[in-house]
Amino acid sequence: MKSCAECDDKACYQGKDCFGLRDEVLKKYQDPAVLEITKVATMLEGRHYMKLTRLEELIRFATELGYEHLGVAFCIGFSEEARLLNDILKKRFKLSAVCCKACGIEKEKLGLDKIMPERVEAMCNPVAQALLLNRAKTQLNIILGLCIGHDIIFTRNSEAPVTTLVVKDRVLAHNPVGALYSRYWRNKITRQMDENQPGQRRDSHNTRIRQRTTKEEH
Repeated sequence: MKSCAECDDKACYQGKDCFGLRDEVLKKYQDPAVLEITKVATMLEGRHYMKLTRLEELIRFATELGYEHLGVAFCIGFSEEARLLNDILKKRFKLSAVCCKACGIEKEKLGLDKIMPERVEAMCNPVAQALLLNRAKTQLNIILGLCIGHDIIFTRNSEAPVTTLVVKDRVLAHNPVGALYSRYWRNKITRQMDENQPGQRRDSHNTRIRQRTTKEEH
């Protein structure tokens, strides 16, 4: 497949179909749910371009689609942000919010790594977050700072459509695109990728798992 990231002219903006998928794609938009969301999303861009914050866009998007019950799946490290978001959204919507540590399952149950080995640590639990919001019958779920991977698991298990308000990046004040704007971080990350090939890292991780499993068996 061609990489759009390496394209210089982006002629698709003027109507060029580089992939020959126009007709096939248009059929997908005949799904009423997909078309409705597309119309609202495009309306927000067209009428409010460069005028609304992401939070304002979220509120208008949910309102335009007639959503009354929103769900929030948040990281425990974003508890204060979740409280602030709850205070704002509950003025217009019914809101259900679930912390990532819901159910309090210890990491040992699944052989997961700890931040501090000597203490009890509950695992992040995106499956529980999704199941609880599914049972609450939310119409739109919002990710607030879930870890990478946990956000994927949550989205796969959520029955309602999912949008992200905050992406977690502890180092860059939750602004991951900063790593692309900063020459220092681009160079550092490139060096790290050159020095640590993915295959080597996977082998090292698998070795740790085998060692741990062997200890548990004996």
